[in-house]
Amino acid sequence: MLDDGTTLLLCRVEDKKGHSHLCAARSKNGIDHWVIDEKPTMKAEPKLYPEELWGIEDPRITYLPELTKYAVVYTAYAKGGPGVALALTEDFKFFERYGVIMQPENKDAALFPHRINGRWALIHRPIGATGAHMWISYSSDLKDWGSYSKILEARTGGWWDANKIGLSTPPIETVSGWLIIYHGVKQNASGCIYRLGLALFDHEKPDKCLQRGEEWIFGPEEDYELNGDVDKVVFPCGYTVNPDGDTIKIYYGAADTTIALATASIQQMLAWLSSKKESHGS
Repeated sequence: MLDDGTTLLLCRVEDKKGHSHLCAARSKNGIDHWVIDEKPTMKAEPKLYPEELWGIEDPRITYLPELTKYAVVYTAYAKGGPGVALALTEDFKFFERYGVIMQPENKDAALFPHRINGRWALIHRPIGATGAHMWISYSSDLKDWGSYSKILEARTGGWWDANKIGLSTPPIETVSGWLIIYHGVKQNASGCIYRLGLALFDHEKPDKCLQRGEEWIFGPEEDYELNGDVDKVVFPCGYTVNPDGDTIKIYYGAADTTIALATASIQQMLAWLSSKKESHGS
């Protein structure tokens, strides 16, 4: 949400070549009467950034008060696979690109809104020989990243979040800790199903999982979520919080074809998580 109360979505748009760019849509109430930029707000620049050869997608926006700028963490896609890229902006007109900060194959990334113990923190999802799990990394300058640590593993077997998980919206700061909405991908005979779950991480040690829900909380049910370019997908990348500090608007991709909105209560999500948790510490 911008300073004047306008909701800005940085939408992934796929052109007829099959390559994606980002386009801003603005609304005064975050629900309707969207004004969409006539030209791509942020497009791939493969001549300067060859890792963007096949497009850019899945942006997650975090406002960084220390820098008075918005951080856009997005996926840059090229021959080597998806990588995590970063750009900073003050107005969503001009972008300061940092290029790829996490080499392929890596995606589903977002920054925390402020430094933690003196360092910036980034959640991301590399894919390797051990599977597709959620990790955290730290940096002093937003360019060089290290201190890698796995924070949440995909379950195995018949779980709703077996085999592959990833961050959905950027972390949500609460008095109880960092509330994380993440997606899990279950494979069955008809393909993959993307659903959402919750986990809570320690405020000062965000690599420490305090609670993890055993059940999924949100899944594809409506026709526009079940049928599209990629069926049976709900995939949030952004949210805004109302002035009451509790009501949250969650913006998500539905079947990779449309953008939809769901509302929830942060306090109710925390209460649900406490009642459905798989304990990860005290």
